[in-house]
Amino acid sequence: MKKLFLLFCTVLSLHIARADEGMWIPSLIGKNYEEMKRLGLKLSKDDLYNINKASLKDAVVQFGGGCTGEIISSKGLLLTNHHCGYGAIAALSSVEKNYLDNGYWAKNMAEELPAEGITALFLQRIDDVTGELNDAVGNAKGDKANRLREEAIKAIEKEASKGGKLVANVKEYFNGNQYLLLTYKKYTDVRFVAAPPKSLGKFGGDTDNWMWPRHTADFSIFRVYADADNEPAAYNKNNVPFRPKWHLPVSINGVEEKDYAMIFGYPGRTNRYEVSYGIDLAIKETNPAVVDIRTKRLEIMKRHMDADKSVYLKLTSRYASIANYWKYYIGQTEQLKRLNVVDQKKAEEKAFAKWNAKNDAGFDGLMNDYQNMYADYKPYAKHTVYYSEAFKATNLARIASAAVPLLKVMTKTPEKDSIEKYTKQLQAAFKANIKDYDEATDKELFAEMTRLYYTEVPKSQHPDIFQRVIFKKYGNENADQTFRAYANYVYGKTFLMDEKKVNAFCEHPSLEALENDPAVQYAASIVNNFETYYMPKYEEMAKEKKSLSKAYVKGLMQMNRNELFYPDANSTMRITYGQVLAYQPQDAVSYNFYTTMDGMMAKYKAGDDEFDLPQDLIRLYKKKDYGVYADQDGSLHTCFITNNDITGGNSGSPVINAKGELVGCAFDGNWEAMSGDLAFDKKYKRTIVCDARFILFLIDKLGGAHNLIEEMDIMK
Repeated sequence: MKKLFLLFCTVLSLHIARADEGMWIPSLIGKNYEEMKRLGLKLSKDDLYNINKASLKDAVVQFGGGCTGEIISSKGLLLTNHHCGYGAIAALSSVEKNYLDNGYWAKNMAEELPAEGITALFLQRIDDVTGELNDAVGNAKGDKANRLREEAIKAIEKEASKGGKLVANVKEYFNGNQYLLLTYKKYTDVRFVAAPPKSLGKFGGDTDNWMWPRHTADFSIFRVYADADNEPAAYNKNNVPFRPKWHLPVSINGVEEKDYAMIFGYPGRTNRYEVSYGIDLAIKETNPAVVDIRTKRLEIMKRHMDADKSVYLKLTSRYASIANYWKYYIGQTEQLKRLNVVDQKKAEEKAFAKWNAKNDAGFDGLMNDYQNMYADYKPYAKHTVYYSEAFKATNLARIASAAVPLLKVMTKTPEKDSIEKYTKQLQAAFKANIKDYDEATDKELFAEMTRLYYTEVPKSQHPDIFQRVIFKKYGNENADQTFRAYANYVYGKTFLMDEKKVNAFCEHPSLEALENDPAVQYAASIVNNFETYYMPKYEEMAKEKKSLSKAYVKGLMQMNRNELFYPDANSTMRITYGQVLAYQPQDAVSYNFYTTMDGMMAKYKAGDDEFDLPQDLIRLYKKKDYGVYADQDGSLHTCFITNNDITGGNSGSPVINAKGELVGCAFDGNWEAMSGDLAFDKKYKRTIVCDARFILFLIDKLGGAHNLIEEMDIMK
């Protein structure tokens, strides 16, 4: 370990090592081991993470690029959340074979369905490369230092990939004060095995999302396949089930309050070292803008989805994704205000400035630089949101945006290679966006998002498409009518949503065809305006923020020496540990640590979009036919909560007891702690978990997939 890294094992007061707070790097988890044992852990340090022999980390995968999954049998059976498998299940479904609404239970391996595009990344090892990168940069500063670092990172990743056999990523930690190399094996033959009906997998819908108490059966099951040598291979009917180094046994003993709970997973992003000025901008500008845009997008999409089941199957995955973070931003803003996070941050910044002055630590003016940076960027923050959330909301705009670079290069004297490069990008964008394209929905979204862009982005920042084309052609006395008429014109004249025309164009690219296409004209105006005048302002802010954040974290570590702390989440494997724990969200209100089928039935509303239930499940409930999955009191527990520290990307993470057994599958956070990505709250933070016994009950009793039960190691 490099001497430099020893400095990074200090902590600021905000991130002191507590059982419930912290997303810990697996290769360094030994530093937390005594605390984990005190809470009840029975495993050794080597059982948790080891690169020389099998360990728990070998049973955990990054699933599909944005979630977590765990291997639960010796034959590569993989458990994750229903919402993580949602897109793949929808893609495999049709009106005739609606696996999403009706559920699916493969009774043998021959019935397992290839899930196109789904991957499973298995972590091989973690290596500290901070010293190598520092040596490569030397005394260089600014852009030169960044260029040298990036060149060194590419060289390290290329060597570690072993000719493409492994995936190698160098990631920064502690806001750029440390760099780790992570190597993975990437398996691409992943097949859909089982999932409950959507009424169970999404029980509670948007109403219950981010809420406790919860009764959602948020799980789906896949299987990883490999070649005869157990190595990654593209889909082939001759591939065989993957043989894992480690798989998790599944406990049906349940959990009690204060039981040890540990989670392995791939948390996406946190920004807990953000300063008060950034939090204030999120509360007042960016979060409300996201919510306003997504509210309108969801309203339009739902109307079209409700009218046509085939449209519903096309759009439901994207709808669910938009809805999830629509509610997230509402909750985050509410909790940041309720917990007075801006004032908390200001107090921490004041303490930092006082420490710096007293110790002459060399961080003079840091907070003033932060304040000035955010003040300079604030006038353009809303535009940045509307560019990504409103302009890019439609399939047509995303495809047309991919045509803009081609238009730019063809207006010059282009080389053949350049044209080929950008036509391929256009074809890739078309392929990615045509799968869930519905013209009526897309056209209405286009009209409404264009109207919002016009009304909400400051007029001084507008692209010329409004005055030069839209209002000149259709007037601006009635905005709704104007933008609907413009949308009809664009969709009626563009060639970009016709596969034959797109392919024909890419075979023989024509500058005239691009210049005359109204969708390309629209995208070019907005893209060129944003990229010329406003993206540089965002990039300048991001670059300065990166530099300031690196200095701030370094200073905080110096200020709080001799304390262990963790870096922000960055989509790499982390371990978090804590306990099963109830909580009190407000005065005179107490929440138990688990829910039951009784509570699920109390929410049941026949025919409701969010709270309907399968009749077969209701019959099982009435008979109390819970089998070995019932709790000691005879009830069937559906979900439970822990105080583990997780965020987006942890969806599907295994919740593991003191003996290393799977007791549940994490799927959500709670409303009262939705400030967590920016500020952890020890009192309220909870992880919502689908109880393993509920999962097994549904596989066994509802799905009749006894074959899956038989291949697991069930711990009684």
